[in-house]
Amino acid sequence: MIKESNPEAVLSTERILATSPRDVFAAFANPDRLALWWGPSGFTNTFERFEFETGGQWVFTMHGPDGKDYANECVFREIQPDAKVVIEHVVQPLFRLTVTLTLSGDGTHLKWEQEFETPEMAERLRPICDPANEQNLDRLEVLLASGND
Repeated sequence: MIKESNPEAVLSTERILATSPRDVFAAFANPDRLALWWGPSGFTNTFERFEFETGGQWVFTMHGPDGKDYANECVFREIQPDAKVVIEHVVQPLFRLTVTLTLSGDGTHLKWEQEFETPEMAERLRPICDPANEQNLDRLEVLLASGND
């Protein structure tokens, strides 16, 4: 668990999405929709448990395009409808993901902050996480544009 916030341990990205914060939030809250876009390009997901509430568990396997499976276990630490989702990844590598959504014109400003235990861990994982996070948001944008429910 990440106890104290350390800005030097954060990898972040931002994006303006052409839809409302409510629609973006719904893409997190609905497990069927989330499974369609979560993860880098080429990944698929199998959700074992998805309790979208503060303190709820999210247990899932990401299936890589290389055929490898990646077990994940998270806890939803904070959920503010249409505004914020905080997810704590409770297996290695440990991190806290904070996603904030704010109205920006006719769209949504999404801020994605992935905080690791130490700045060293963040730097070690940056070459993987930076492009993976961008691909994740690319997939979210495609889903939102498709109107896929």
